[in-house]
Amino acid sequence: MEYLTILALFFTFLLSSASPKAAANQDHCEPSSKSDLSVIHIYGKCSPFTPQNKPSPAAASSWLNTVINMASRDPQRVAYLSSLVVQNKPKPTSVPIASAQNVLNSGNYIVRAKIGTPAQLMFMVLDTSNDVAWVPCSGCTGCSSTTFSPNISTSYVASDCSSPECTQVRGLSCPTTGTSECFFNQSYGGDSSFFATLSHDSLTLGNDVVPNYAFGCINAVSGGSIPPQGLLGLGRGPLSLLSQSGSFYSGVFSYCLPSFKSYYFSGSLKLGPLGQPKSNKTTPLLKNPHRPSLYYVNLTGISVGKIPIPIAPELLAFDPNTGAGTIIDSGTVITRFIPPIYSALRDEFRNQVKGPFSSLGAFDTCFAATNEDITPPVIFHFEGLDLVLPMENTLIHSSSGSLACLAMATAPNNVNSVLNVIANLQQQNLRILFDTANSRLGIARELCN
Repeated sequence: MEYLTILALFFTFLLSSASPKAAANQDHCEPSSKSDLSVIHIYGKCSPFTPQNKPSPAAASSWLNTVINMASRDPQRVAYLSSLVVQNKPKPTSVPIASAQNVLNSGNYIVRAKIGTPAQLMFMVLDTSNDVAWVPCSGCTGCSSTTFSPNISTSYVASDCSSPECTQVRGLSCPTTGTSECFFNQSYGGDSSFFATLSHDSLTLGNDVVPNYAFGCINAVSGGSIPPQGLLGLGRGPLSLLSQSGSFYSGVFSYCLPSFKSYYFSGSLKLGPLGQPKSNKTTPLLKNPHRPSLYYVNLTGISVGKIPIPIAPELLAFDPNTGAGTIIDSGTVITRFIPPIYSALRDEFRNQVKGPFSSLGAFDTCFAATNEDITPPVIFHFEGLDLVLPMENTLIHSSSGSLACLAMATAPNNVNSVLNVIANLQQQNLRILFDTANSRLGIARELCN
């Protein structure tokens, strides 16, 4: 009897220590390794945008409604990415990751970064489709209350119009004669913009300090989509983190995005070739000289269960001139396909799942969750790699669990609707490796939470 009592106490201890309530009482907000960067979602316990001592928004409302709200801004995001492509405007270690949803008005994730000497902590959006880093600076009009203070950093320098980087920012504002600070403006998310001074200072990520890092010091913002504490650009252009870090990271990074529902946990951003997965399958990264920031991949087909859906090859083809093709993006919530591709995917999915079907927000294929046991897997066929989406990356559920919806949608149906976007909900709990040095993208299963 004494043995059984001890055993019962041991299992009680295990259960209590593993419970969310217990986890909430532990300090998980510091990276487990100083060389790792945490990736946190906006509803996470460690996010500065989650009110302390209050339940997370995701826990307090229907998960399905939460995703609908987050995805409602996807059309602006996709149209923004498409317009940048079509207009042919060229753009001049491991960290914890979190997602930044309604507070940031977009479905992004955030990482801890420090700027200046002494270092000032900022929670910056992780964005694979932008290059220039930017943060709100003290005195900014329309910015949040958390700003970077250049005047207390001994390593801060404002760039002038003669600096080489000044020619690599969009919306340049420099006088034709004389000297001036390098001012520029940039749009973001399709409905917002900011005005900034191109600047240099030390950028600290985990244990690494990247000196003399070029970034935008924001002076004024308009619109509601500008991330409150700034953005860290992980694109492929000349002012991105990969381009500026040089030998630090050798053009390699990977991330594992936690589920939006993982309130107590974070994913990770690994910078550099060390510690990256060795056995994951890869597909080539394609370069678009008219939009060098974007990570294009060669999507060759889509299957629903064992049935390849009929897609004309020209609808999937990569075309640098028009911007057509498929990209991997960290800032769009649900995967978006151009209308002909999405219609074919949806129709085959419906053929294999018992209806009736209903619509809810961006989702037009919702059904009784009791039919989920016959739901077929969705498979993305890339050159050299087949990604069988886990069910958690294919369906979302109502809080009661009675309703399930196909977690994908059509791209905005407009003149620029040529771009397919593999979004962050479909990337959750996968290790996505970006190896720009070898022009390849890798995907491997990993529990990010």
